[in-house]
Amino acid sequence: MTPALSPLRSGTTSRSGTTSSFRLGKAPHQPGSSDSPSRRSRSATWALAALALASTTASAESFESIPAGPLKDAQTSTGKWTAEPGHAQIQQGHAKSGRQSLRLSGDGERSAILTLAEPAAKNTALSFHAERWTSRQPFQFRIDAKERGTWKEIKNADDVQTGGFKTELRIEIPTGARELRFRATAPPDAGVMMDDFTLHRPGPARAVLLETVQPVCPAFIREDFNPILGFRIVVEGSEGTLKLDGLEFGFTGTTDLTDIASFRVVAGSADPSADPGATIAEGKKAADKVSLTSKHALASGEHWFWISPELEETASLDHRVDASLFRVKVGGKVLEPAQPSPDGSQRIGHAVRLPGDDKSKSYRIPGLVRTKAGSLIAVYDIRYNHSGDLPANVDVGASRSTDGGQSWEPMRVAVDMGDDPEHGHDGVGDPAILVDPSNGRIWIASLWSHGNRAWHGSGPGMTPEETGQLVLVHSDDDGKSWSKPVNITTQVKDPAMRLFFNGPGAGIAMKDGTLVFAAQYRAADGQPWSTMISSKDHGATWQAGTGVKSKTTEAQVAELSDGSIMINCRDDRGGSRTIATTKDLGKTWTLHPTDRKALREPVCMASLLEWKGALWFSNPNATDGRRAMTVKRSTDQGMTWPDESARLYDSRSGFGYSCLAPVDDSHLGVIYEGKNTMYFLRFSLAEWSRQ
Repeated sequence: MTPALSPLRSGTTSRSGTTSSFRLGKAPHQPGSSDSPSRRSRSATWALAALALASTTASAESFESIPAGPLKDAQTSTGKWTAEPGHAQIQQGHAKSGRQSLRLSGDGERSAILTLAEPAAKNTALSFHAERWTSRQPFQFRIDAKERGTWKEIKNADDVQTGGFKTELRIEIPTGARELRFRATAPPDAGVMMDDFTLHRPGPARAVLLETVQPVCPAFIREDFNPILGFRIVVEGSEGTLKLDGLEFGFTGTTDLTDIASFRVVAGSADPSADPGATIAEGKKAADKVSLTSKHALASGEHWFWISPELEETASLDHRVDASLFRVKVGGKVLEPAQPSPDGSQRIGHAVRLPGDDKSKSYRIPGLVRTKAGSLIAVYDIRYNHSGDLPANVDVGASRSTDGGQSWEPMRVAVDMGDDPEHGHDGVGDPAILVDPSNGRIWIASLWSHGNRAWHGSGPGMTPEETGQLVLVHSDDDGKSWSKPVNITTQVKDPAMRLFFNGPGAGIAMKDGTLVFAAQYRAADGQPWSTMISSKDHGATWQAGTGVKSKTTEAQVAELSDGSIMINCRDDRGGSRTIATTKDLGKTWTLHPTDRKALREPVCMASLLEWKGALWFSNPNATDGRRAMTVKRSTDQGMTWPDESARLYDSRSGFGYSCLAPVDDSHLGVIYEGKNTMYFLRFSLAEWSRQ
């Protein structure tokens, strides 16, 4: 490594271990327990974080400060936006950065007008990212400028790509123009999405801002992109470009520097869940101070970068990693952030499954248990060809760890229903797993789709040709091998139902030995209902309960102290969870006092666990998207879920399913979805005892 910058002035940053959903480099010190949402009022969501970032640069706009919904008029940092009714809206949950973007609706020609604060000076430019919303024809996208009272087209952008905000547009604004019109012609429910507008004012390019951010992003063994610290550089002036000549940073706050095998700095976006860009610098030996050179070009606008370590296979899951950015040199000018690193550090986890492992493009739908022998067994869909649901080429995989999740054995295929030449594949997925403590037998329940007999293709009846099938496999050797599937559909399904199968995640064994899986079904009218199945003879026979509430699916269950069962359900109404209890194995249900009140959700599977005299819950703790993965604890049988007992463990957006299980007497484990990945973390109970 070649030194790039002069030595630092004396001075260090305090480290308290505090984290937040999106920590800003200029934030004040906030002491308190690690990852507690009660300590995160400063930046509780991605939207607030992006707004705080945008507010520091008047020329950038990502629509985070505007209420979602139809756009009539809104004042932004770039200028005033106006639109006729039905022409444009602020779209929530889909953006280049932050959580919102501007969408021109379809159904003919639709437009929105941007009025600048003042007429454009010579060499003023505007850049933004765009995405075509569906590829249906007809389609046009044009930008006009009003000059002397007349609209004139200045940009033909008909080549905007579909999906992912892949198209970046830069427009030279005519001198003196103050109004720009963005107009799209597209079919109904189509249009154009736009985000991250930057106004490039005339003058020589110059770096004006350096700022660090630290979203909660664990670093994973086997993962090659671990964005533990981000920083952005803002360049103003539309004339010329600069180069990022070098940077000085370090891994101060890391428990053990030898946990880091190598590291790199990558270009990217404000969203650390997005795919990384080019590597601009890299190194091999982690230290408290590292200087690297770079020749990365910086045009006018905002530029994001992430410091990403790659971990050794032996990196301890009980350790933390952290980074600090001390200074950068841009165009010969040295910039220092107000805070080299926001308070906090990142957990270390294990990437149990990554896209490409065993030639599968995607892994989804996690379940997790601790066996009678003390091993961890994780189950999941092996989605070989793509991330989509059944019907598809899908098997159920299982991974086994005998050291508390520190390492994992090679994947085993636990359920494979073979191939059906006529229908393509006999896919099987959405697994749930439980352990019978009386004999150590491990059960997996899953849905078998013979051809198109999954959620949408199943109908009334009982045979594989008519409807999806609920199948079970078991292991009597601690997950090393698995039995042939047994079909229990005729035991639990009403022939009038369109589909009946398990809820993914984990089942339970009650104190009296009854085995229970959460379940779900589509009634004859197509409405979804959550329910449960139970066995009083150790899995020989199974009985189904009644439905809890319509529009509920993917539930999980826990036994309460009085012997009743609590069911916690995904609710398609959105916003919060459905919660109910039963004292008769699901024959009747009573809605819980916290039903649709206590636990918010974006419509997603979640995990519920009874352990150590408490209830534990994991899900994306948001209503506007699957992000902010959080574990919560209740010590009063689910009546309250105090903020101070919650732990945000991954702030990024992802697929959002998760499953909790004990690791040992002093650690809680979670396996959860990133994007096509299976990530594992463990939490020390000491984190809660310090409250």
